[in-house]
Amino acid sequence: MAELLIGLMTGTSMDSVDAVLVHFTGNTPRLVAKHAAPIPSAMRHALLALAQPGPNELDDMARLDATLARLFAGTVQDLLLKADVVPNKVRAIGSHGQTIRHSPAGPEPYTLQIGNPNLLAELTGILTVADFRRRDMAAGGQGAPLAPAFHAAFFRHPDESRVVVNMGGIANITILPADRSQPVRGFDTGPGNVLLDAWTQRHLGTPLDHEGAWGSTGCIIPALLQCCLDDPYFTLPPPKSTGRERFNLTWLEEKLAAWGGKAVPQDVQATLIALTTHMITTAIRQYAEGTQRVLVGGGGVHNRAIMAGLQHQLGAIPVQSTETQGVDPDYVEAIGFAWLAKRTLDGQPGNLPEVTGARGLRILGGIYPA
Repeated sequence: MAELLIGLMTGTSMDSVDAVLVHFTGNTPRLVAKHAAPIPSAMRHALLALAQPGPNELDDMARLDATLARLFAGTVQDLLLKADVVPNKVRAIGSHGQTIRHSPAGPEPYTLQIGNPNLLAELTGILTVADFRRRDMAAGGQGAPLAPAFHAAFFRHPDESRVVVNMGGIANITILPADRSQPVRGFDTGPGNVLLDAWTQRHLGTPLDHEGAWGSTGCIIPALLQCCLDDPYFTLPPPKSTGRERFNLTWLEEKLAAWGGKAVPQDVQATLIALTTHMITTAIRQYAEGTQRVLVGGGGVHNRAIMAGLQHQLGAIPVQSTETQGVDPDYVEAIGFAWLAKRTLDGQPGNLPEVTGARGLRILGGIYPA
């Protein structure tokens, strides 16, 4: 039976709310409409502050939980207006929420996404599925990444071994062997755009380095790159996941201090580009031998320096946008959360234990009726 679902996604970059209206025939999604709503500057700064320990955290979280839900609801309403669809024609909203903390290691692992799904359901009149990550964590998993399950359903090909790179604030890969007897695997490789955006904001006063143009004017600093690569996260075996809690400006400042040199800002930017591309290609070589095609989604696909670096390092393996497979790279994750909401409502698991490390398949998410 054909049905409509909405997917909502905000990522580590915290720059916009991405919304999609997706038409499902069986398990096959078709994008009907898309809409991106910028996160207002004051709200973004408050979210960034909340992502680090600080005063009044509980009050700030509760306030932003509701404020963000209202932004989500407005985004949904604008999306439906654009598509000329009324709310009662939509089966559900799949809302990832905004991650403000992700701590998968330690004696009590936890992850926290805000954007009150109760309020979102109330304001939109649409059943909402949210809080996808914590059930996987309850089963011993990392709670992330979750995108590989959708990548496997949509991008796997019987005649070609592929890797899907999701390059948001944090970069992760999904390994899709052509041989169906081989498991799908995936993990966070490390920073994608998070350090690049933060460094650009500091030195240019803009939220991102458009198309990587500024970083392309710099030169890689090998000694600084090595200081960055010395972070123990990069040598951890999968399953593993990370976030802004680890990779942020404080982390970068510590690496700059350890290096001890002086450099113009664009050389640091060029080095951060090299860090992102190096960790992605290293992960592919180490864990995805035999890859025949690399598909890239997320905001990083627009950074020409990153895309050129990936292609250079991977040689004859084609590196392409997911656009070549009919999926807008800016909305892959949002489509994925519409798909995950459908899985939840259909009583189907949404995690991959080989990816997250969970003890088994689990139905993810909480259901919040309209």
